[in-house]
Amino acid sequence: MSGPAPDGVLRIVTDPAHGGRWTSLSAHGREWLWRRPEPRRARVAPGDAFADAGGLEECLPTVRGTPDHGDAWSRPWTREGDAETVSWPGFRLTRLIRTEGDTAVVDYRLRARPGRRFLWAAHALLGLSQEARLVAPAGVRVRLHPEAAPLLAAPWPAGAPWVTGDWPAPCGLRLDRFGPDDGTAVGAVLDTAAAEVHDGPDVLRMTVSAPGQPIGIALWRNLGGFPAVAPYRSCGVEPMLGRCFALGDAAEGDAAVVPPGGEARWRLTLTALRRTAAPPLTGTGRNPPP
Repeated sequence: MSGPAPDGVLRIVTDPAHGGRWTSLSAHGREWLWRRPEPRRARVAPGDAFADAGGLEECLPTVRGTPDHGDAWSRPWTREGDAETVSWPGFRLTRLIRTEGDTAVVDYRLRARPGRRFLWAAHALLGLSQEARLVAPAGVRVRLHPEAAPLLAAPWPAGAPWVTGDWPAPCGLRLDRFGPDDGTAVGAVLDTAAAEVHDGPDVLRMTVSAPGQPIGIALWRNLGGFPAVAPYRSCGVEPMLGRCFALGDAAEGDAAVVPPGGEARWRLTLTALRRTAAPPLTGTGRNPPP
C-alpha cells in the first residue's frame, strides 16, 4: 500500500531489513514522518555513525553515546507473523504493532540480563510546519542538554550533562514551537509519559507506558542548526524509557532496568486525529495503564 492513509485509518510501514526503521506513519491523508535522502542508510553496519534518513528509528540501549543511536537501528530485523525482532550479543528486542482506526498500539519485549540498564527511544522525526507546536502538561520538569548552552542567559554549569527547568520555557528557553527556523538545535527530555503535536488541523498523540521504569518524552528541535556542515531542519518527538540521551550520563533512576525475570516490557500508543481544536493536555501523564 502506498500513499498516505485515508481518513480514520492510521497506517504504519516498517523496513525490517534496514534496522526496523519506520518509513511511514500516516492518517487522514497526512504523512507524519519526515525523510531525507541518505545513501549510507541502506548499507550501514553495526558500529557505524548514525545515517539520518528520517522516519522513526528504534534506539536501544542508548540514544547518544556509543554506539551512536544504539544498536538496533543498524541491524536487520526478522518478521514472524505480526512480530518483528532484532538480536545482538546480550539483547533481544521484539515489537508487535497493532492498529485499529486512528490508533496504533506497539508492545515491546526486551530480553537481557537481569539488572542490565538501558535507554530506549522511538526516535520519530516528524514533518512539521513552522507553526506546529508541542503540547505537554504545564510545569513538567525538563532536562536541557548542553547544545542549549549558547541560548541561555545563565552560564552552563561546568561539566553538567543537563540543566533543568519547567515546560514550556525551561531556563527561559521557549521550546513548544517548531519555528521559525533560526539556526539553532536543542535536545531536551520532558518528565512526562504523554505529549501531543499540533500542526494545523492535525494532532498526533504519543503515550508510553512502562510501570516501574523511568519514562519521558524527548525533544530534538533542529531548526537548521545541525550538523555544523550543511545543516538542515529536523524535529523529533520521541517517547522513551529513561530520562536522558546517553546511558553513560544516567544516574540512579535515570535509566530503565531489566527486571529479575530477564524481560522488560513496555507499550507505545499513537493516535492521529484531525479536528479544528484539541483540548489541552493535563496532568503528568506518568505511567498510564497499558
